[in-house]
Amino acid sequence: MSSTEQAVARRLLDSAAQLSYDPLVEVDWDTPVDPDHFGMSPEWSTLYGTAYWAEMSPAQQRELTRHESASVASTGIWFEMILQQMLLRDIYRTPPAEADFQWALTEIADECRHSIMFARTCAKLGTPPYRPTRTVLELGRAFKTLAYGESAYASILVAEEVLDVMQRDWMRDERVAPFIRTVNNIHVVEESRHMKFARDEARERLQTASPSRRRASAFVVAAASYFIVTSMVSDQVYANVGLDARRAIREARANEHHKALMRSSCAGLMDFLGSVGLLTRPAIRIYQRANLI
Repeated sequence: MSSTEQAVARRLLDSAAQLSYDPLVEVDWDTPVDPDHFGMSPEWSTLYGTAYWAEMSPAQQRELTRHESASVASTGIWFEMILQQMLLRDIYRTPPAEADFQWALTEIADECRHSIMFARTCAKLGTPPYRPTRTVLELGRAFKTLAYGESAYASILVAEEVLDVMQRDWMRDERVAPFIRTVNNIHVVEESRHMKFARDEARERLQTASPSRRRASAFVVAAASYFIVTSMVSDQVYANVGLDARRAIREARANEHHKALMRSSCAGLMDFLGSVGLLTRPAIRIYQRANLI
C-alpha cells in the first residue's frame, strides 16, 4: 500500500481513538418508547406524500415509521455483516504492523458495535424481524464471497452514503424518538471515517483498472446498490401495522416524493462514482431503477 494510503489509515486510527462511542453506554435502552414519537423523520417514510398517508391517523403514521426504521436497521445489520467479511478477506495477507491493517480491524470493530446497536434498536421498538428476500440474501452471500477491490469498496460506500443522508435528518429531528436520534448520531459520526476510507480505496483500486474491468465493476456496484436500496424497507411493514399491504406497496412504489428525496440525497455520491468512471450507461440505468439518479 502507498505511503499516502498509510497516512490516511493512520489519521483514521487517530480519529477513532479520539471520537468513538460505546452504544451500550451512550444509548438510553431502558426508557420505554413514547408512542408519540416517530421512528424516523416522517418525510422519509415510504408512504409520506401519498393518498394513503393522508388517510392514516397520526398514531398509524408514527407506528409505520417505527417499523420502517426497524427495517432499515435490520438491512444495515445484513450489509454490515457482508462488509466485515469483505474487509477481513481483503486484509488477510496484509502485514499486521501496517496502519491499513489496523484501521480495517478498527472498522470491523465499529461495524460489530453498530450491528449490536441496530439489533437492540429493533428489540426496543418491538417489531418483528425484517430481512431481505431469500433471493437477495443468497445474492448477498455470493457478493461477499466474490466481490473484491473497487467493486467491494464502492458498494460499501453506496450503502453507507445512502444511510448517512437519512440518518443526518433523523438525528436532528425532535419528532423522532430520542434513543433513535442517539443511535443515528453515533452511526453518522463513526461512519464518516468508514466512508472516507471506502472512497480512497475505490479511487486507488481504479487507478490501474483496465476499461473492461472498470465497466464490469460499474455494473457490479450498481447491481449491489439496487438490491441494498430496494431492501431497506420490507414490504412486510405495511401489513404489520394494519394497512392494506397491496395498496401500500403500490403507492409506495409510485411515491414521487420519496423518489425525489432519494435522488437528491444521492447527488454527491453519484458525482463521486462519475468522477472515478463507475457511471457507465448500464450502471446509470440500474441507478435510475433504484431511484438514485
